[in-house]
Amino acid sequence: MSNIERTLFVPSDIRAGAQKLLKEFCRNARGDILKMTTLAGSGHPGGSMSSLEIFALLWSQANVDPNNPLMIGRDRIVVSHGHTSPAVYSTLGRLDFFDLQRAVATFRKAGSPFEGHIERSVPGVELTTGNLGQGVSAGAGMALADRANGIRNHVWIVTGDGEHQKGQIAEARRFIRKYDLNNITVVVDCNGLQISGRTDRVMYTDIAAEYRADGWDVTEVDGHSLPALYRALKPEEVPGAPRLIMAMTVMGKGVSFMENDAQYHGRALSPDQLESALYELGLTDDLDELTELRKNGWTGEGDFDLRFPCPVLGSEGTPIIYDADHRTDNRSAFGAALMDLAEMNKDNLPLVFDCDLAGSVKTKQFGNEYPDHFFQSGIMEHNTATAAGAASIAGKVVFWSDFGVFAADETFNQHRLNDINMTNLKVVATHCGLDVGMDGKTHHCINYISLMGSLYHYNTVVPADPDQTDRVIRYAAVNPGNFFIAMGRSKLPIITKENGEPFYGKEYRFVYGLHDHIREGSDVAIVAMGNMVCKALEARELLLGSDINTAVYAVSCPLCTNAELLEELSEYRLVVTLEDHDRDTGMGAKIAIVAAGFPKAINLRRKGVTRYGVSGDPEDLYRMAGLLPEQVAEYILAELS
Repeated sequence: MSNIERTLFVPSDIRAGAQKLLKEFCRNARGDILKMTTLAGSGHPGGSMSSLEIFALLWSQANVDPNNPLMIGRDRIVVSHGHTSPAVYSTLGRLDFFDLQRAVATFRKAGSPFEGHIERSVPGVELTTGNLGQGVSAGAGMALADRANGIRNHVWIVTGDGEHQKGQIAEARRFIRKYDLNNITVVVDCNGLQISGRTDRVMYTDIAAEYRADGWDVTEVDGHSLPALYRALKPEEVPGAPRLIMAMTVMGKGVSFMENDAQYHGRALSPDQLESALYELGLTDDLDELTELRKNGWTGEGDFDLRFPCPVLGSEGTPIIYDADHRTDNRSAFGAALMDLAEMNKDNLPLVFDCDLAGSVKTKQFGNEYPDHFFQSGIMEHNTATAAGAASIAGKVVFWSDFGVFAADETFNQHRLNDINMTNLKVVATHCGLDVGMDGKTHHCINYISLMGSLYHYNTVVPADPDQTDRVIRYAAVNPGNFFIAMGRSKLPIITKENGEPFYGKEYRFVYGLHDHIREGSDVAIVAMGNMVCKALEARELLLGSDINTAVYAVSCPLCTNAELLEELSEYRLVVTLEDHDRDTGMGAKIAIVAAGFPKAINLRRKGVTRYGVSGDPEDLYRMAGLLPEQVAEYILAELS
């Protein structure tokens, strides 16, 4: 159906020829939806059928190109209710983005790119979605990145009505209004049903009133009337506000026994029901042919080869080296590195997101000097994590800095979706560990390694001092991928060589995955992470007084334990890991897991946090956890005896 007339939302109404073709398009697409879900024996046909006219109009009329789905400057169509994948795949297949028959025959089959929820690897799909409530935030992030890149386009975000029960959408719509993202239109498929029944009974939500209260223009329209829907979608020449379109639809539209029946939200038809539905739609039942294609393992052409751009900064600048007598905190070193990177990359400034903590996380100066590239989200971490991640796959390098408990614990689900979407986000998590001190247990982030370590594409780094922090920030800015860079709150001494020079000085280059051998030793090795490296060095001096020759290693990449490190550790009488993190899910535990399969024995002990801390000075909290240098030295002496 690639011959549908494209009007690109310019005329006041959709042309008659295009309207006729689109009506026929939707009739056939409803058959595709029912066939693919019946073949798979699962899926979500009801909402797919209610959303169909929305999808058909958007992808056929917006500024997108089936021959170049990653075209720079394209309109963006973000589908938040990703379970409507049958309608998305049918629409895109019929518009020649890919082979439609392949999508229908292999839907939800292991190895097929046409998964149960929409996948970014499929041409025409902007974002993998499925966790409801995140699409509006993602559209906001993409709109910000496009604006920063000088692109004038439109961002369409299609959602279900039930997902508006989620609070993240409220965060997103306020953020969009604040930053005048008037090129955004949210379209709600209002079919009034969800898994548990009528949406207004499951959880009452006045969607239109909430958007109006936040300053949006709101329109209600028949979501199955192509002319009416077209007029509602057509943007004004100069939109005065972001727009919400309440598209009133019918679940299961087009098949009488499915209409307004909540069971078909997530229930496929049986073959007999499919035969009846196709007869009602006036379509041919070719299920047997499609079944053979599916059964015989047919997948059509190879997987799609979409080469998503992954932007990096052009220059990492010249590292800032803090002298041995300098005392500052890692977060200040981050702020200084960020400013230097901005100065070196003024033609391609990064975007920086903050959640009401700019002074504490040291992004305030960047915000003052580059306000068009700084986004103050307020206390809205869920929206920020998603928006920042989406912006990072829309052509910009993105930093988001926040306290550890918000950057990791509170937003794990958002990071997981970012990870699935292979985003390029640089998260700088300050105030991690017991080092947060008097804020107490609710703010002691002591689980971030286990959280971020369970994601497959996040690089976790815990720098030992301000010098190494500077190098890590620069490395993340000029290398693709997600980075989670964790640091504490307090000022730290500069880690030095035995001659007193900064260890992370002129000759040092950070390489992800490598460990640092800070001090030589022959009896015992202390393997420390982050702000515990300086305490390990103090414990070493105490042990030297007892004739215990102690080596000190710094592990800044706790998810990476290589054979070289294990080979070295196997030579010591005793190895003790030291970290301001939960002992059983942190760096020591990661080393223990890898060491379990190493051919040489390592006499390993682990020191870390074993319970929630209390409110108090960090040194007192470390004493309570047994992490002070004298306690570590006493522990090692006891273990050796």
